[in-house]
Amino acid sequence: MANPPQKIVYKLVLTGGPCGGKTTGQSRLSTFFENLGWKVFRVPETATVLLSGGIKFADLTPEEAIKFQENLLKTMIQIENSFFELGRSCQRNCLIICDRGAMDASAFISKEKWVAMCQANNWNSVELRDNRYNHIVHMVSAANGAEDFYSLEDHACRSEGVELARELDYNAAAAWIGHPYFDVIDNSTDFDKKMNRLIACVCQKIGIETGDRLNVNSKKRKFLVKTPLVVDSEFPAFQDFDVVHNYLQSDLRKAQVRLRKRGQKGHWSYIHTLRKFHPTNGQSVEVRTQLTHRDYLNLLPQRDDAHFTIFKKRRCFIYNNQYYQLDMYRQPTHPRCRGLVLLETYSAAYDQTALIASLPKFLTIEKEVTGDPAYSMYNLSLKEDWKTSKRYYTGKDRHGQSKTLMNDHKDDKPNGTNGVVKMNGHSGEKVNGQSGDEMNGYTAEKMNGHATENPDAYVTETINRQVSDKVNGCTEKLTCPDKTNGHIVNGNSTKYQANAVNGSADDTELENYKKSQKMDLGTPKITKVAVKI
Repeated sequence: MANPPQKIVYKLVLTGGPCGGKTTGQSRLSTFFENLGWKVFRVPETATVLLSGGIKFADLTPEEAIKFQENLLKTMIQIENSFFELGRSCQRNCLIICDRGAMDASAFISKEKWVAMCQANNWNSVELRDNRYNHIVHMVSAANGAEDFYSLEDHACRSEGVELARELDYNAAAAWIGHPYFDVIDNSTDFDKKMNRLIACVCQKIGIETGDRLNVNSKKRKFLVKTPLVVDSEFPAFQDFDVVHNYLQSDLRKAQVRLRKRGQKGHWSYIHTLRKFHPTNGQSVEVRTQLTHRDYLNLLPQRDDAHFTIFKKRRCFIYNNQYYQLDMYRQPTHPRCRGLVLLETYSAAYDQTALIASLPKFLTIEKEVTGDPAYSMYNLSLKEDWKTSKRYYTGKDRHGQSKTLMNDHKDDKPNGTNGVVKMNGHSGEKVNGQSGDEMNGYTAEKMNGHATENPDAYVTETINRQVSDKVNGCTEKLTCPDKTNGHIVNGNSTKYQANAVNGSADDTELENYKKSQKMDLGTPKITKVAVKI
């Protein structure tokens, strides 16, 4: 008998500047999910509760203001915890909508005072921002793009003019930059469509298929960025993260499975991702599960030795109300990844010229590589030579079967003969200005005309448990300036052994964990959830 799907408790934060649609959005979301049979809890905005009691922020001294923000955050956390506990005990799927969240407090005080406040209370940004909530949606204020509709009516605690509202809107967005699932709903459409985009965004992240009901056109887009990058001061406000990916053993014909470790200053969050092909609608589906530190270490021994561990620095920022992730591949890695920088965002734009023109001006975009298998992280991490590998992934055929390049494909076939092109240095083409390694000359053309990543992929985030284990400062020491994955790289040698693993940092972490624990390091069960309406 099949196991019933595990109950979902989904913690959503609606944030944004004044008059952005948060209140209406809560109501629309509540109605939509209650109609699906979900239980919906709405956490009130703590600041409104306190300010409606007679507190005037302008009358407070600087010291009183800081203490007020600290007590406000403590109160918010306690109120949220009460709703989170109700969600865990509820027998139905549960959506918990928070009117602003913990990181919003940082938008109203200086960075120095925020850091001091966190240190005094043993808080850190990874726990408050990344691990506490499943999804953050920023509702852009009407003061930014819909000024004719900005109003101070119907809100007793609102007194901001348009300019101040814009500033508060920007600060609210900047406070959440870096959350792994952060979306911005701007004012590019009318208000009713803005609400539909909000609902569609939340449904997509949870994995609820809405069909054409909400008319969602936004797709994941990926771009190759030319290096070197501009200096950090040229970027808007950003957050940098260390990211480590490990692919796990799986049947490529059915699924790709990977672990992600993402953190700042020794504090980490962990995600298990199962990417599989939908049996009926032809789309790839990603099921994402948040893990504890213990679960992550239990799964690490299942690493696939056919893949290198991928190390990245991920920079998250907002530019013109659009959220971006800039992935900079780091050593040790395969030479094909050396100097590689990729920019990702979600966009509904169909006009290629208009889309390119809207991208950050301080970055030099070489080309769009959405769906190009040569820029799939799965392929980039392969140890084998692409032109001889049976594991090189080129997408799905019309029957939903994974397609890989086979050994009997000749590397001298022209593009168009079986759709196979030379992969490794076929023309000595430079990538990101790097040359001298045969592996760097991979082509940007599609294999067999199929994309490796379906832009319409539904992203399912299933949160099976809360991250309760404190992470004790696990870090990666990448101290091999002259070696790649344990092999000397001098521009002439590109030989790799199948058993060479560059994830020594994770190995060390795993060994230390085993020595400190007297328990069965069994594999945690990763529940797969598919929701349809």
